Amino acid sequence: MATNIRKTHPLFKIMNHALVDLPAPSNISLWWNFGSLLGLCLIIQIITGLFLAMHYTADISMAFSSVVHICRDVNYGWLIRNIHANGVSLFFICVYLHIARGLYYGSYLNKETWNIGVILLFLLMATAFVGYVLP
Repeated sequence: MATNIRKTHPLFKIMNHALVDLPAPSNISLWWNFGSLLGLCLIIQIITGLFLAMHYTADISMAFSSVVHICRDVNYGWLIRNIHANGVSLFFICVYLHIARGLYYGSYLNKETWNIGVILLFLLMATAFVGYVLP
């Protein structure tokens, strides 16, 4: 009889318990998806940011020229740049909806978790500001 590898292999067992067989209440709503959407948006931002950083020049006289180079000469550079630029808007929409869900369901009562979330929000805003000042 074949054994199920996702329940026997140590690495797959961890992923199985965290992603596949995750116990969740039956009354869970769509509001609880925004944490996962934030993770997906963050991964997309990191990947597109790394691809853009490969061609970006931080020199004052060459910064704008490197952005033009990315958009015109790099294969699908215009698409990667637009995904990165618009992805941050989607990321902030998900952040604000995630905060709204926390306020609605009273997640602020767990003060330690809420304070960590507030610190992460301020770090996110500071990081976004640094990204916005680039050309």
